Parts: sequence; C-alpha cells; structure tokens
Amino acid sequence: MSGRVLPLQGSTEPWHGGQVTESVTCVLAPNPSPWTLDGTNTWIVGAPGSRSAIVIDPGPQEVGHQAAVRQAAEERDQRIVSVVLTHGHIDHAEGARAFAESLGVDVRAVDPQHRLGAEGLGDGDAVSAGDWALRVVATPGHSGDSVCLVHPDGILTGDTVLGRGTSLVAWPDGRLGDYLDSLARLRDIAAGAEQLLPGHGPVLGDPAGVLDAYLAHRRARLVEVEEVLASGVTDVGEIVAIVYADVPRAVWPAAELTVRAQLDYLANN
Repeated sequence: MSGRVLPLQGSTEPWHGGQVTESVTCVLAPNPSPWTLDGTNTWIVGAPGSRSAIVIDPGPQEVGHQAAVRQAAEERDQRIVSVVLTHGHIDHAEGARAFAESLGVDVRAVDPQHRLGAEGLGDGDAVSAGDWALRVVATPGHSGDSVCLVHPDGILTGDTVLGRGTSLVAWPDGRLGDYLDSLARLRDIAAGAEQLLPGHGPVLGDPAGVLDAYLAHRRARLVEVEEVLASGVTDVGEIVAIVYADVPRAVWPAAELTVRAQLDYLANN
C-alpha cells in the first residue's frame, strides 16, 4: 500500500499503465483507492529480443488481473519465468502465489512467508531470465522487506518511491532511519537511471531530482514534527491533525504510522 500523504512529482492525469518501453509493460490492477492511487502496478519486464520475462508484484488475488498479465506477456511473445515481490504488502503480494503456481514458477521475496520455491531475495542478488537479469537493491523503510530492482530501462521502486505523492513509513515494521538511508542509496544509483517505475502511479523521469525531493520532504516533515513537539503537543492524532492538515482524512491512518516512525526516529537520533 502506498499511503500517499503529499502531492509531489508525477502527472495528475489518471494512470492506466501500458507499454512503457520495448522491454517494460505495466498492467494496472483494478484496486484503486486513496492508499493505492490508480491501483497496483504489475510490471512485466524483459530485454530486447528475449523470450523470457519476469513479473514484478502480481497484485491482488483477482482472476481477471492475472489473466490480463498473462495475456500481456503472450502479446510480447514472452514466457514468464519468475515472479518477484518488491515487498509483502497485500496490494502487491496477495495474488503472487496463485499466479506463480498457475505458471509453474517461483516467487522470489525477502520475507520467507511470501516465497514459493527455495530462493530468497537479498541485496546484490541477480534475478535471471535467460541471458539478462534484474539487480536487487535492499531498500528497507517503507517496510522491513522492501527492495528495488534495477533494469536497464529504469529502477522498479515498489512503494519506496511512488509515481504521485510520497510513501508511508509503515511503523513499526518500517523505520524512518532505514528509509532515509534507502533514499540516499537510491539517489546514488539513480544518477545512471533514465526513469523510476513505481509500485503505484505513473512513471517518473529525472530520478535524481525525484529522490532529492523525497529526501528534502522527509527532512522538512521532521522539522515540522519537532516544532509541534516543542509546542507541547505529543499525542499522535493531534500531531497528524496539525502537520498533515492539508492531507485527505482518508489517508490520515497512513500519516499516523509515519508520525509514529518520525517520533521513534527523533527519540533515537
């Protein structure tokens, strides 16, 4: 789940998915909400001339969506050889096992409870599909098991970076210190990337600029929370009402988790 809390980069136009490059296609899951934006982006990634593809984040347990993903791969004349999860939140992972079982392939994930097959997913791993591979970058913070995946056409960011707005830090599993470290690490990697391919919302150009903005936003929010604390307000709900007053109430529960992560960070740093 995204837990959007602030408009930031990204088009305000509805996102429908579709073919992004010769090697990358997004099939948008039918689960739009204030938490998931236009829906979960299920990515089919390959390489020019390759007959093998990897599916990233199959999304909800929805038969029609799984059929659409299979059809999109067939239209690309590619065989799905692996399923990979950027993290285990339900809007990304619920349908992964059934989808993989229907294809006779494994599910690669950091969290063992989401895996199908023996292999896990660790920092620096390569997820191979024939003669090409995705590189795994551990990016905990949004959740403890979050990863990003580096493809020649862009970085698949899961919920670490969204196509519209910013992501929640799902405390206590997610930790703000980890998230800031992950954003800084991605910022270094993004210098050589053309675009970010997020778990929700549209594709983003200028990866380095986006990550600079994400880092600046998190630091600014920390200053705001510190100022509210200094005024004597310590209740999490009251802090959300002050700091996130401009945010739709539908995502205040997400903001509350993020505030708890901010308070934990401030208490320990």
